[in-house]
Amino acid sequence: MINKTAKNTKRLRRAERVRYKLRQTSERPRLVFNKTNRYLTAQIIDDAKGVTLVYATTLEKDFPKHENSKKSKSAATELGKVVAEKAKKAGVSQVVLDRSGMVYHGRIAAFADSAREGGLEF
Repeated sequence: MINKTAKNTKRLRRAERVRYKLRQTSERPRLVFNKTNRYLTAQIIDDAKGVTLVYATTLEKDFPKHENSKKSKSAATELGKVVAEKAKKAGVSQVVLDRSGMVYHGRIAAFADSAREGGLEF
């Protein structure tokens, strides 16, 4: 239990450090990806105004059904496509990826690749 707490504390420190740098150096909105034990969520946030521009999650009713789960790699790929589509409608084309201190691998990489294919630049 101690190792799990230390691991999460390190991840949160990394996340805060990265978010601080993104807010200081970027004029672009922030694309935040988050994964829980059940679902995946993504949102595009304008830090200057403090407003969420686009929000999508695998929990939504109109999200495409998957055979495995709502947190799989294929679900992350679909979520990237949905976020890119909603961002186009909102007029957002350039973002900065905030991976919340997690390693760029697996579901995060699948999400980012599909968002890039959908038209987002980061």
